Amino acid sequence: MLSNLANQEVAYKQNKSISVNEHKPYLLVKRCIDILGATVGIVLLSFLFVVVAILIKIEDPKGAVLFSQKRIGLNGKEFKMYKFRSMVSNAEEKLENLLKYNEVSGAMFKMKDDPRITKIGKFIRKTSIDELPQLINVLKGDMSLVGPRPPLPREVAEYSEYDKQRLMVIPGCTGLWQVSGRNSLGFTEMVELDLEYIRERSLVFDVKIIFKTVFVLFGSKDAF
Repeated sequence: MLSNLANQEVAYKQNKSISVNEHKPYLLVKRCIDILGATVGIVLLSFLFVVVAILIKIEDPKGAVLFSQKRIGLNGKEFKMYKFRSMVSNAEEKLENLLKYNEVSGAMFKMKDDPRITKIGKFIRKTSIDELPQLINVLKGDMSLVGPRPPLPREVAEYSEYDKQRLMVIPGCTGLWQVSGRNSLGFTEMVELDLEYIRERSLVFDVKIIFKTVFVLFGSKDAF
């Protein structure tokens, strides 16, 4: 399983022009860290998971606790990404009418005062707790602890060939964009930060990003 994921990344990168760290030892160690980190995280945070699940159900009993959404990963492959539900149960139906209020440039949608977000949703988004179920995606191999954030299919449909280079590596729960400004940055800046990570990624770089991400969990002003 570990070797297979490493081979997928190497094979995809051979068709791209950007220089990427494709050494198999790095990819294998990175995968081992992903499995260990995700497992430990789920165990240590299990009580928090239960509390958040109860609060979500109390505020909006109709919807599920976890929200799954199609995202695009390595080599353009679709997968289901998991989050704690932070919006009303019919949020997707209401999106079309809100696209005109998008507050970030490019192929992304972000709205600071999104009316679909619940009260508990505002808190778990502010602290990034809503992202924690993605540890399940990490165990499955769809995601890594560190990497570019996985985009939506509708976002990728607007990508240029240059933008698609974000898809050269397995996407991550956190990345250079998250610790460098997050939603205060536009789409172009996000792409450049992701490509910078892809060019320079290493175990040391990954560890630095993970430690910086810890501060986001205590509430980043750029998270919404």
